[in-house]
Amino acid sequence: MQITFKLYASLTDHLPPEARRSNQVRIDVPEGATLAQIIEPYALPMRLVHLVLINGVYVPPEERETRTLKPGDTLAIWPPIAGG
Repeated sequence: MQITFKLYASLTDHLPPEARRSNQVRIDVPEGATLAQIIEPYALPMRLVHLVLINGVYVPPEERETRTLKPGDTLAIWPPIAGG
């Protein structure tokens, strides 16, 4: 199945070079793939996987190992943001 995978801020460096400008890529994932399984091939440091949304809805950390996606879903991830 296909989903849209979006990474923001410093995490965009983990996307293929051609996808970094738009910060998103369409990817094929197996039916029933969990968030953790989708993230794994992109070598994202888990300490930087801070804000996770599926179709704009927040996914709390305790659901990320078991939460699955459906065809056409959008998975978006932001690192921690600091400001001052």
